[in-house]
Amino acid sequence: MAAAKIINGYVVDKAKDGQWHISAANGEHIAGPFPSEAMAVEVASVFEDTPAAPKRRGKDRD
Repeated sequence: MAAAKIINGYVVDKAKDGQWHISAANGEHIAGPFPSEAMAVEVASVFEDTPAAPKRRGKDRD
């Protein structure tokens, strides 16, 4: 089994099903499955997190 790689802060590794997956450092599944390691590495290298929406302030907070 291939060793996991860290690309752009994401872990790219091969699962038991033979497919490649991208996950966060905490183990959360991000993307995949991918048929090849090269494809997963390419996606991880350009992947960017979307920042959280700003919190509402004031009297009518959710």
